[in-house]
Amino acid sequence: MEAAAADFTDIIYAREGAVATITINRPKRLNAFTGHTIEELRTAIARAGADHTVGVIVLTGTGERAFSAGGDIEWEAGGGLEGHDWHLGAEIVACPKPIIARVDGYAIGGGNHLAYFCDFTIATDRSTFGQNGPRVGSPAGGYLVAHAASIVGHKRAREMWMLCRRYTAQQALDWGLINAVVPPAELDAEVARWCAELLALSPSVLRTVKASFRSHMQSYMNQNVSDMVRQEIPGFFETGEQQEGAKAFLEKRTPDFSPWR
Repeated sequence: MEAAAADFTDIIYAREGAVATITINRPKRLNAFTGHTIEELRTAIARAGADHTVGVIVLTGTGERAFSAGGDIEWEAGGGLEGHDWHLGAEIVACPKPIIARVDGYAIGGGNHLAYFCDFTIATDRSTFGQNGPRVGSPAGGYLVAHAASIVGHKRAREMWMLCRRYTAQQALDWGLINAVVPPAELDAEVARWCAELLALSPSVLRTVKASFRSHMQSYMNQNVSDMVRQEIPGFFETGEQQEGAKAFLEKRTPDFSPWR
């Protein structure tokens, strides 16, 4: 296995044969990410996408508890979201190589939409999916939200994003949010099978197929979270609403959003 872990602090990048594996390596934070983590993920995806020896990319998280719990709430509470935009979903879509999300444990908030932007999602039967934005006052909008409707339909997408419920792997499979569910002991073998199938196919044709899906998404891919926040809720970060959501989460209490209704 070839590795380039020395370049990164929050992720691990490794290549074995024609498969590049990118692992979010923050297990003590349930692989929640900060802006720094996101930049490292962007760099790693671009590296794998440009590497002619790579045919498939696997995106995963360290440990058995979480694929990713989304944005690190302490980072968000400290103002990390202000001025930061999420381009990672667009870069997953733009990457010419197939990307498989290998999910074991929580895929919540940013972890959930990180997984559903991948071309395929394979999960263990102990995995949990769902969104968190309105629950913790974390701004969400633009293509990150809109793409969910293309995957599971508008009714389910609105339920997932606006109610912030939690869904089992089987429910996610039934909805079409993920592609396969396996016991934890079979996860790596299942991912390897999907990689092998993809690697047996024409890489050039796979690239044009993925580009065709990207073309279908262009109607909403040009609007990001910052655009939506500025348009719909100007001055949001100065209102205190986001800070109340993050603070309540860290204090393990129900947030009081009534002043902003």
